[in-house]
Order: sequence, then C-alpha cells, then structure tokens
Amino acid sequence: MKKLPSKCPSCGANLIITELACEKCKTIVRGEFPLNRFLLLSPQEENFLLVFLISRGNLKEVQERLNISYPTAKSRLEEVIKSLGLSEEEKKEKEEREKGKIEKIEDILKKIESGDLTGEEALKLIEEEENE
Repeated sequence: MKKLPSKCPSCGANLIITELACEKCKTIVRGEFPLNRFLLLSPQEENFLLVFLISRGNLKEVQERLNISYPTAKSRLEEVIKSLGLSEEEKKEKEEREKGKIEKIEDILKKIESGDLTGEEALKLIEEEENE
C-alpha cells in the first residue's frame, strides 16, 4: 500500500487534504483538513516507533531489535518526539511565536484606537503577519 504524501514535492512544506470522496455514493467533501501528525514521520521514524511500541517502550529491547546502540535508540526516540511536535523545546518556541503575534496585534489595535492607523492599514499589517 502506498503511503499518503505529506510534503510538497516542490517546496517541502506540509500538505493538507482538500477533498474527500466516498467510493460508494461518490459524495465529495471539500475543505482544508490537516494531515494526521503520524503521516509526517519519515519511514525510518515510523519503523522506529513501531518497534518502540512492540517493545512496550523498552529502549534496551528496541536497541536489540534494531541492532543499534542505546544512545542511537535514545536519539531516534527524540527525533520521533520532535517530528510529532511533542518536544518541550518546540512547544516553547510555538508559544513564543504565538505570544509575539498577539503582542503585534495588540500594538496594531492600540494604533487604531489612537488614530495612527486606519482599519484598512491594520488589516493589511495583520495579513502580512499571518503570512510570515
């Protein structure tokens, strides 16, 4: 069975699903649906995760099954955690980005309130912020 592509072949960005279809009645549902985070794993990460689960989280057993060292097993586990967006470092970075966006929007709102910006100018700035 082929794996659903998760990265754009042109730029490497994550893909989204925009259409679902029923085989039986041919109903089509359109929209923007994010991919399941597990589809974003590389084949190596997917295999590691499978072995990790079969080994019930025992890294010593994982290293034996995959014939790798303990530090390599631990490193691969960290890669999987990061790829799934579960690392504390990544969570902190995301929170900081969101906090920065909120601060910029609050600044824009203050400028509207003081008359330094029009609604149109503010909307343009917010759209630019979203595209960054």
